[in-house]
Amino acid sequence: MSQSTNVSSSSSKNKRPYRKGNPLSTSERQQALVARRKDTHKEIRVYVQNALKEEFQRLCEAEGLTQTEMLEVLIKTASSRLAGDVTE
Repeated sequence: MSQSTNVSSSSSKNKRPYRKGNPLSTSERQQALVARRKDTHKEIRVYVQNALKEEFQRLCEAEGLTQTEMLEVLIKTASSRLAGDVTE
């Protein structure tokens, strides 16, 4: 008594299509990200007091923002406030 099995399986339909070449390593993906960002972003390196850095991290966590997002918000807020002071 031999049973015939269905050769085609549904799991093969759910797989992603084959991509030629090896996947990028973590460092290669990071380098690609940095290269893409250089078109639209500039890097800022700063040193601040430890207590201020910790407070900044708490602010970011409280607002649910990354440090980059929080810094962008602070710069935009200060810029708009400065622009408002100049026109008044």
